[in-house]
Amino acid sequence: MESIAGKLIAAFLKRGVVVVSFLIIGCATSQPLYYWGNYEEIIYQMYIKPGSADPGTQVQKLKEDVNKASSEGKHVPPGLHAHLGYMYFLQGNTHEALLEFEAEKKLFPESAKFVDGLTGRIKK
Repeated sequence: MESIAGKLIAAFLKRGVVVVSFLIIGCATSQPLYYWGNYEEIIYQMYIKPGSADPGTQVQKLKEDVNKASSEGKHVPPGLHAHLGYMYFLQGNTHEALLEFEAEKKLFPESAKFVDGLTGRIKK
């Protein structure tokens, strides 16, 4: 006859193996929610070294990120289109700026109040 302690230990080990397996599987399959590309680095450089990333360079890099994310079926993070719109605005390209602001609002409806404020200022 198997002892009660032996049965308890065997049951505990079986459950432990199952729990650990689920944890490993769950961690191994997680994918990032957004394609960040150069966005984080651009924002970081803007604040650490103002003027180091001119609007033209930022527009180029961010458009590359948007195109790459789209081609890979991924989403860009919140704020990227708004930032891209702001860079277009700094270049004097109001039409493209407004298009990017609308893209931000469409993808992230919670940004509507902020984006509407930006577009209202631009249209004045």
